[in-house]
This record gives sequence, C-alpha cells and structure tokens, in this order.
Amino acid sequence: MSRIDFADDLEDAANRIADISRADLQTMLRRSALRLGNTEGLMLDPDVYEAITELSTYLQMNRQDLLRRVVREWLEKGGFLPVPMLEEDGEVDGNA
Repeated sequence: MSRIDFADDLEDAANRIADISRADLQTMLRRSALRLGNTEGLMLDPDVYEAITELSTYLQMNRQDLLRRVVREWLEKGGFLPVPMLEEDGEVDGNA
C-alpha cells in the first residue's frame, strides 16, 4: 500500500469514525505509528521495529543511534569496515 493510499484510508476512517470497529482502528493506528517511526528512510518489519524499540529503551539510546551502532558493528565484524584500534594507554569500558 502506498503512502498516498494509506493517507486516504486514514482520512476516510476519520470521516466515519463511528462506523469503524475498535480492532480496525487499532490496526490503523499501529500502522501509522510504524510508518511515522520509520521516517528516517529505513522500513522495518513490525517484529524488528519492536525489538529495536525494546533494545533502545534498555540501552537508553534512541533508535537511530542504535541502528547506526548495530550496522557499524556488523560491518566491522564482517570485515567490511576496519575495526578501530585502541591506544595502549587509552581508557576502555568494561572488564578484561
């Protein structure tokens, strides 16, 4: 469904709100939330979107920063990007 078709469906629903079932309205609102949440240009499947949202909340990061980090780490581990080298005298996070 294109964005224009979806926007038309939302407009139609708003015009006949009393005639729409609660379940249909709930579905439309969830789809709207997903589309608005994916405005950065990356369309995610609903289950992936939910997992990213939960992880970003757990890590106290916004979704966009988390996605950047996940993609960067995946590219580094796959050998597509160089892994940054730590300085010998530099500070590190975590325990060895």
